[in-house]
Amino acid sequence: MKALSSLRAPAVAGVIREKTVRAAIAEIKNCMYHGADMIDLHMSCLENSDTESLRKIVEGSKLPILALNYNNLYAFEKAGLTEEERVASFVRAAEAGAAGIDMQGYTFHRPSKSGFCGEDKYSFTKGNPKEVVTDEAIISKQCEFIEKIHSLGSEVLLSCHPGIPMNCEQVVDLALFLEKRGPDIIKIVTTAPTEEDLMESIRTMTVLKKEIKTPISYHTNGKWGNLSRIINPLLGGQIAFCVDRYSESSTIEQLDLQTVKAAVDAVERIK
Repeated sequence: MKALSSLRAPAVAGVIREKTVRAAIAEIKNCMYHGADMIDLHMSCLENSDTESLRKIVEGSKLPILALNYNNLYAFEKAGLTEEERVASFVRAAEAGAAGIDMQGYTFHRPSKSGFCGEDKYSFTKGNPKEVVTDEAIISKQCEFIEKIHSLGSEVLLSCHPGIPMNCEQVVDLALFLEKRGPDIIKIVTTAPTEEDLMESIRTMTVLKKEIKTPISYHTNGKWGNLSRIINPLLGGQIAFCVDRYSESSTIEQLDLQTVKAAVDAVERIK
């Protein structure tokens, strides 16, 4: 199974938010037949995410799996997991053979999920960003955890969802700051409430490809964010996160898998 960081960019990821092992495997097959390169598995949606259940899903997939836990259930109700329980699910996923895990930027410091808690001394700490941690003790724990996941044979995608608009300088500075922790892939998601924010995100992606050595995914949410979900991957972002079939469990802002795959293939033909 290929490492996630070595997949040809942009890798088209089929997002799986299912309740049971059988449903997850079935949806993985749908994603595979519709052209996905990898799977993005939301563990917190599963009714049972013990190691054996996760191993069945991994073994039932011909595509590499990125396992994540955003602490949300199937219909986006809060799962109510403690930080210890959430982190433990990453270890189980690695032990089950997942190609990688998505470690959010607030890991080991739950208060940072809702807003910035540190000293405002970096360009990217302006505007009260979420999931941004600058405390060296917490960063050290994250680095140790990344090493632990690596020792289990899995990669780490370090994700950060600031939840605010950011300019190019801020995003690049944040990416460089995250890169020092040694992840295999970096993911940053800001917001684009205006057309100008969207255009800035596109410019930012071109700069990120030049400045960041680690494979990186960057897109925006919000009113103008959707276009960045396809344009930025085509400009060199590592992963495009897509939905194969929309349902109540889907992140509606994510793009249709078959449409994205067709766009990626079309661009490849004309390069």
